[in-house]
Amino acid sequence: VMKLNPQQAPLYGDSVITVQLTEEDKVEDDVVFYLVFTGSTVQHCTSTRKINPGSLETISPGHDCCETVKVALCASREGHPVLVVAEESFQFVQDEAYDAAQFLATCAGNQQALNFTRFLDRSRPPAADVDFLDEKVALAFRHLKLPAEWNVLGADQSLTENIPRETLMHFAVRLGLLRLTWFLLQQPGGRGALSIHNNEGATPVSLALERGYQKLHQLLTEEGAREPDSWSTLSHTVHQGDYSVKHHRGLDVYLLTAEA
Repeated sequence: VMKLNPQQAPLYGDSVITVQLTEEDKVEDDVVFYLVFTGSTVQHCTSTRKINPGSLETISPGHDCCETVKVALCASREGHPVLVVAEESFQFVQDEAYDAAQFLATCAGNQQALNFTRFLDRSRPPAADVDFLDEKVALAFRHLKLPAEWNVLGADQSLTENIPRETLMHFAVRLGLLRLTWFLLQQPGGRGALSIHNNEGATPVSLALERGYQKLHQLLTEEGAREPDSWSTLSHTVHQGDYSVKHHRGLDVYLLTAEA
């Protein structure tokens, strides 16, 4: 039996999983280990990285629904058939970051909800929590299947530019969420949101300045601003028909996802 730690991951994936091998699985250096996750509609295969003779590391794949899947540890060696050396179950769950991303995506144009996010801001979380929140919510947002007509400013585009209102961009900037701000900038309505004033006359750009978020202000105003460092900048994904391959540069791990 192998031990997976943790035994669950958020739907959007991209968290580190450690695999503890049993004594009899600790084998010669020329053996390559893979993990195969089998869900009800999709299957993932991930390569692993050896940390020491008894443990491996990999990245959890993003999954399509909340469920418990079977994980097989496969060993491959040149000139030998691939062996399944151990099996374990693993759970994909919808965590708070995913809930938050879904809530924000749904409330893009909803003033009541956006005013609620302003209320949240008064209990400003510490910087480390903000960084964690930023990373997770941005990853979850990327994983959401946003409808084609989705817009940072909400569905009702008939609202003219001049109406003062709160936007998702105000929310992301007010909390100093660099990665979420970057993600929103790339979406329809993202750039347009930068010049919208709220009831106090603040734009996302003026908020960043007022709060002393220099990096964030650069992100919003500089032509060649680059994506902030995050899990997503460490990953490169290629889609081909029903398959996608992702390379995680940080751990040098590959993930292959296919329709089962």
